[in-house]
Amino acid sequence: MTTPELPKAGQPIVLRGGIVLTMDDAKTAMRDADVLVIDGKIAGVGPQLEVPEGTYEIDASGGIIMPGMIDSHRHMWQTAMRAYGADWTLTQYFVWYYLEHGKAFRPEDYWAGNALSTLDAIESGITTTVDWSHGLQSVEHAEAAIDALVTSPGRYVMGFGNIFAGPWEWTADPAYRALFESSIDDSRLAGVQLAFDVTGDPTFPEKAAFEVARDLGVTVTTHAGVWGATNDDSIRLMHEHGFMTPGTVYVHAATLSDDSYQRIAATGGIASLSTESEQSCGQGYPPSHALREHNIPISLSVDTSVWFSADLFAAMRTTLGADRSWEHLNAHEKGDTITNSYLRAQHVVEWATRGGAKAIGREHDLGSLEVGKLADIVLVKNDASPTMTPIINPYGHLAMQAGRGDVHTVLVGGEIKKYDGKLVSGDLAKVRTAIEDTVEHLRSTLGEETWDTDMNPDIPEPRVLDNPYMYTDYRSDSTHEAYETPAPRGTA
Repeated sequence: MTTPELPKAGQPIVLRGGIVLTMDDAKTAMRDADVLVIDGKIAGVGPQLEVPEGTYEIDASGGIIMPGMIDSHRHMWQTAMRAYGADWTLTQYFVWYYLEHGKAFRPEDYWAGNALSTLDAIESGITTTVDWSHGLQSVEHAEAAIDALVTSPGRYVMGFGNIFAGPWEWTADPAYRALFESSIDDSRLAGVQLAFDVTGDPTFPEKAAFEVARDLGVTVTTHAGVWGATNDDSIRLMHEHGFMTPGTVYVHAATLSDDSYQRIAATGGIASLSTESEQSCGQGYPPSHALREHNIPISLSVDTSVWFSADLFAAMRTTLGADRSWEHLNAHEKGDTITNSYLRAQHVVEWATRGGAKAIGREHDLGSLEVGKLADIVLVKNDASPTMTPIINPYGHLAMQAGRGDVHTVLVGGEIKKYDGKLVSGDLAKVRTAIEDTVEHLRSTLGEETWDTDMNPDIPEPRVLDNPYMYTDYRSDSTHEAYETPAPRGTA
């Protein structure tokens, strides 16, 4: 099979004759329409567009043209151990990944995990990813993470984090501070965030890290509403100290009270749902129902492929299922029947695109197909698949039928990164070699017994009471109760 000739640098590109989902404010959708790209930006959207002479044409007939998807929270380094924790609980993840496997990562292992995850994202139609990079146990690890991002196809927001130290410690390190500042000025990155959590300790030791974020002018992204770990006290402390600022991203946001949701809504916060994770790990029931009731903007995310699917098709599908299951379950307990679904396929497609752009502060140039915006575009088309015909409801098709194997073309800034179902950018062979070295290093460092036992865990007895996730020695009754009392049904 011959490799198709791709457009030359700077050559205009037009995607012809597809179903175009613009995801603009009017939710404009067009059949048999085109998208024209000139100089890395969207120059036209509509039927039978006139294009400059010499424009490179991509046949989009029988496919869906959509904005590039945006993943607002992914621990990219953990892709080096893809599916290793498929049978874990959240507590086992905290114990084994934080206290064993994660500590064994060298900077080169961090690079390998990040580099593999970048290709994973592009291959599945995710053009921008937030690297919730919470394994940065040294500046060298951070430098390796950044190098993997900026030398790979796609756009990436660097979310600096370090689960191995308190955020008030690593954010105060002058070497880290210098790296934050240089990263903010690095045009190769799509943005910078500080990624850390608030334990609920009444002394609020995280205040210093929030002050660093404020001084730098960057957003904080935080795991909020995680059962037994971060709770309403975390939200209250952030609010009382004035750090619930517009654009703050609350990952998971499950098992919170109405008071916490109201504080998030009132201060312009944004949620990042990782529904596969919330369903499996135990952070709390996926809270899309509570978030939409409080009008909190929503984005979607993968979380980590040490467990879960590495694409947003799965995120859209599981989010629809979880939200609808919640409505049916609550109605059945009251003897009622749900006859209309509130959450629609169009909503989750919007969360995977516009919602992600909002979560990274890039709604002005990403997340929708509008003239003048950056040409981050995905064509979902697979003429060899019976699943891709007929396309009657394009939103429903994306959310319920399509998958990463149906992603035909991916453009980032007008440059083709995947074409005809195959990556045409990045060095997968190099990354695969690096990953093989990382896996061998981890296995030999941890030992075969630990490696096998942790991948296939028994149910521990007695059950773990306190969660090693905490950054401090602070404990409260709730951390014990979290493992003794089941979550009350019907709580938000």
